[in-house]
Amino acid sequence: MNYRPFGRTGWQVSEIGFGAWAIGAEWGSVSEQDAITALHASIDNGVNFIDTADVYGDGRSERLIGKVLKERSERIYVASKAGRRLNPHVPEGFTKENLTKFIERSLQNLEVEALDLVQLHCPPYQIYYMPEVFGYLDDLVAEGKLNFYGVSVEKVEEALKALEFSNIQSVQIIFNIFRQRPAELFFEMAKKHKMGILARVPLASGLLTGKMDRESTFSSDDHRNFNKHGEAFDVGETFSGVDYDTGLEAVENIRSMVPEGATMAQFALRWILMFEAVTLAIPGAKNVQQARDNALAADIPAFSDEVMAATRQIYDEYIKDQVHQRW
Repeated sequence: MNYRPFGRTGWQVSEIGFGAWAIGAEWGSVSEQDAITALHASIDNGVNFIDTADVYGDGRSERLIGKVLKERSERIYVASKAGRRLNPHVPEGFTKENLTKFIERSLQNLEVEALDLVQLHCPPYQIYYMPEVFGYLDDLVAEGKLNFYGVSVEKVEEALKALEFSNIQSVQIIFNIFRQRPAELFFEMAKKHKMGILARVPLASGLLTGKMDRESTFSSDDHRNFNKHGEAFDVGETFSGVDYDTGLEAVENIRSMVPEGATMAQFALRWILMFEAVTLAIPGAKNVQQARDNALAADIPAFSDEVMAATRQIYDEYIKDQVHQRW
C-alpha cells in the first residue's frame, strides 16, 4: 500500500480507503460478521482510512466501524458525513443545533471523543452561499467535537465553490473512468489549494468490476434496483449516471486493457490513482475477498500514456454525452 498526504491535515492516508456505504444499507444485505471481517481485511492490507455517514443504515455503518476500531491498535482515520438526516433536506435545516445533534450522534455510534473528519453530505447548492454554516463547523472544531471538516458533492461546480472556504480540508466527488470531468479544472484548482480529494463511486456501482451483464439482478433493498432513474436520490449516484446497457458496452471495450493478473475492478481503481490530485479512492467491500482485492489495486504498476488515452477515447465515444455536462 502507498500513502498520500491528505490535504493540509498532516495525515498520510492509504491510496485505497474503505467506503462503508455497502455495509450500512442500500447495497443488499450484508451480515455483521461479513462487514467486520471485511473491515479487518482492509486494515490488514494497509488501509488506514474509512469513509462512512450517519445515514448509512441509520448509523449501522458507524457502529460496525466503532467495533472494529476497538480491536485495532493502528491509527485509522474515519470520515463521516452529516446533513442527510434532515427531512426535508433544505438549506434552512443546516443550523448549529442540527449539525451539533448529528455530530454528537456519530460520536456515540463510533464511540470516539472527536470525529477525525465530518463532511457535509451533498448539501443543497445554496449552502455554499451561507458562510455561517461553515462557521458552525468551525465552532464544533473549537469545541473539540471534530478535528477537520470537508464536503461531499454531486457536481464539479459545487466542488469549485468549496475551494472558497479556507477551512474546508477535503472534497469527496464521484470520479472514475465513467466520470472524468473532475480531472479538468477542478483537479488543477484543488492542487493549488492543497485540498484532499476522495474519489467516491470509483467502480460506478459495480459496472467497472466487469462482473455484470444484461441478466444481472439486484435485490429490492439495493439502490441499483430502486434508484436507476433517480427515484430515491441523485441519479448520478447509481452507475455514475450512465445508462446500464451503454455502460456494459463500454466495459467490454475496456477488458483488453486490464493487465495480466489484475481484475477489472483493480484496473479501474489504479486508473483513478494515476491522477496525482486524488488523495484516495474509497471503494466499498461486502466481504474479505473484495476488501483484499481493492487494497491490492494500489500495487499495480502505473499505466502507459497509451492506456490512459484509450480509456479517454472510450469515455468520449460511449459515456461523455450522458454525463459530462450534468455533473
